[in-house]
Amino acid sequence: MTAAPLIACHECDLLQHETHLPPGGVARCGRCGAKLYRSHPDSLDRTLAITVAAAVLFAIANSFPILTLQLQGQGVAATLYGAVTALYDQDMTIVAALVFVTTILVPAIELAMMMYMLLPLRLGHTPPGLAAVFRMLQSLKPWGMVEVFMLGILVSLVKLSHLAAVEVGIALWSFACLMALMAAGAATFDPRDIWARVEIAR
Repeated sequence: MTAAPLIACHECDLLQHETHLPPGGVARCGRCGAKLYRSHPDSLDRTLAITVAAAVLFAIANSFPILTLQLQGQGVAATLYGAVTALYDQDMTIVAALVFVTTILVPAIELAMMMYMLLPLRLGHTPPGLAAVFRMLQSLKPWGMVEVFMLGILVSLVKLSHLAAVEVGIALWSFACLMALMAAGAATFDPRDIWARVEIAR
């Protein structure tokens, strides 16, 4: 009989054997009571579905206007990439780079990495360099700031509404849904399920 794998508590470093949990169950450290892991039913399938939906919304959010300003009979549509180029043209290179990295580049890389890991595993294959991609994904996550961008947009909408008629574009709604989906993906994502699929694929 194969012994259950060991897991170390991240709070007190106690080594313990993993136990089977019912759906939604939580395993806690026998010494300090810290949460070790949670059982997420169909974690890989749920996370993959959420990631695909988030990728579609991300493409829409970057293809259509975030908002349209109507001032003196003229309308100006603003896209996210257009905002980056506008900041760059106004010699705000550092701000433009930060907006581009945190709201376009990092979320795109994060979604691509999730698809790279999850889709082959769903099909029964282990993608090359899985461990390195997983480590890079964990390092990049703090740099994706879609929620900060949304907060900035909401503040801007309040201020701009006093100067011009503001029409919210489809991209803003897509960003709002994207933020919710990325939070849901983070909640359903279970690394233990990935490594279990890797063992099965082998």
